[in-house]
Amino acid sequence: MTLTGVRLQQTARRAAGALPGTGSSRPFTEKLDVYKVAGKVFLIVTDDPGERIITVKAEPEHGRRLREEYPSITAGRYLDKKHWISVSGGRDVTAALVEDLVTDSYDLALDSAPRSRRPAART
Repeated sequence: MTLTGVRLQQTARRAAGALPGTGSSRPFTEKLDVYKVAGKVFLIVTDDPGERIITVKAEPEHGRRLREEYPSITAGRYLDKKHWISVSGGRDVTAALVEDLVTDSYDLALDSAPRSRRPAART
């Protein structure tokens, strides 16, 4: 099923919330909901009605392939464009894709965190 706007963001939030040790806050602005694990950002949900996107971490080569394959995936907003991608709603965006992107981003964030800060279920 195709995801757009609010549904894209709901799916990303649900996927992030299901992962161990995650938390969210709005440290930058009320319009950016930032999800972290072990102190590392892995998901940003943009709560601007005119720009309903999510931004996730991606391996550079994987991110490049995703941008080529999916018109709704672009270089990451707000962060390093080599390591982050942004996803907007579109007919090519599915719940399974969003869940995979959030989980992959979570895993990348954990890989860069000290072992002592990682949730027990994912060490």
